[in-house]
Amino acid sequence: MNIRSLTRGDGVVIGAAVVLFIASFLDYSSYCPTGIDCSRIDNPNAWDALGILMSIFLAGVIAAALVIVSRAMPGRKVAGLDLGQFGAALSVFALWTAFWTILDISSAGAGLILGLLATIVLAGAAIAGPLVPFLKAPLLSPAGPAQGLQGGQPPYGAQPGQGYGYPGAQQQAPYGAQPSQGYGYPGAPQQGQPAQGDPAQAQQAQAQAPQPAQGGAAPAGDFTPFWFAVPVARPLYGEDGSPNPIAELAPGTWYLAVEQRGQSLIAQTQDGRRGVLQDTTGIQRG
Repeated sequence: MNIRSLTRGDGVVIGAAVVLFIASFLDYSSYCPTGIDCSRIDNPNAWDALGILMSIFLAGVIAAALVIVSRAMPGRKVAGLDLGQFGAALSVFALWTAFWTILDISSAGAGLILGLLATIVLAGAAIAGPLVPFLKAPLLSPAGPAQGLQGGQPPYGAQPGQGYGYPGAQQQAPYGAQPSQGYGYPGAPQQGQPAQGDPAQAQQAQAQAPQPAQGGAAPAGDFTPFWFAVPVARPLYGEDGSPNPIAELAPGTWYLAVEQRGQSLIAQTQDGRRGVLQDTTGIQRG
């Protein structure tokens, strides 16, 4: 799984799961009878009570794992629910159980109190993660690797002052823009096409040029595969038109566009999967 596909909400979910796992080793009860030296009492933790362990602590950890796995395998379902939705429901169950358990125990220990707080954060992040813009933002910035280099040297393949580019290539304008030069870009001079400044030759070339296909898409023979990166995480849908995404394109990773269909692109991931990228706004060509 590409860590750059994780969001801030996913980071909160992972942190809450770690705290929940640590709390399972702390005392869930601080009961101490009057007149007894409590320093010698070994209060039980969650691992001594199977019901509390499975319904609160491990349920929350499993819920967090399902939410994170759903990022790597979008479209997978359990009992008719998406893995992320199933994980969010399981986190709410862990919170519900922890709330009533802490009310039922007269002397709740540090483990149970910390577990309740962790399940509150876990359930909130699992539910609000796909909805709140702040939590939907990438956990790591695409420019992170370049900022971490010593001496301010640009990464391999990047030109000074131009940002992070595909190895060996210069920084290009976003897909759909009209750069001043470069073969293969919309609006740029193509092979066999006259340069600007000669109206007579331009009109003659326009009359001889083949008409675009129906719908405004360029003919398939004019498309040249190119590398691109997305500014934010975007779903990749199957070519069969299925509504469920087959993968997710993450910022900071280069993908290969092999075909264009109208305003959409047929993209290929590093593991060889192909799909339709419906939202191509703001993508960066390599």
